[in-house]
Amino acid sequence: MTVPRPPDSSGDRWTDRLLAEGSDPDPRFTLANERTFLAWIRTALALIAGGVGVALSGHLIQTPLRNGLAAGFAVTGALVAALAFRRWLRTERALRRDETLPPPALAPIMAYGLAIAAIVLLVALLATR
Repeated sequence: MTVPRPPDSSGDRWTDRLLAEGSDPDPRFTLANERTFLAWIRTALALIAGGVGVALSGHLIQTPLRNGLAAGFAVTGALVAALAFRRWLRTERALRRDETLPPPALAPIMAYGLAIAAIVLLVALLATR
C-alpha cells in the first residue's frame, strides 16, 4: 500500500517543482493561462473530430487521400494537445518568475497546418466532381 505524500514533500513531482519556483502570480493571470490552455484543448478535440469526420466522408474523397487527411487531422490534434500543456507550463513558470511570456509556438503550426489541410481538402473535393 502506498501512502500519499503531503504537498510540501521532497518536490520530485512536476507540480511541486513548479510551485517551488518564484512567487504566486496574480490569480487572474493564472486563471487566464488556464482558460487559454482549455481553448487549445478544445481546438485539439475539434481537430480530432474533424479527422473522424473526414474518415467517415465515404465517397466524397478517394480512400488514400481520405485516410491521409483523417490521420493528419488526428495527429495534429494530438500534437496541439501536447503542445498546449507545454505552453501552459512555460507560461505559468514565466508568470511565477516575473519573466517575459514565451512566444506562442502553436500559432504558426495551427495557421499553416490548417491552411494546407484546407487547400488539400478543397482540391480533393473539386477533383471528385
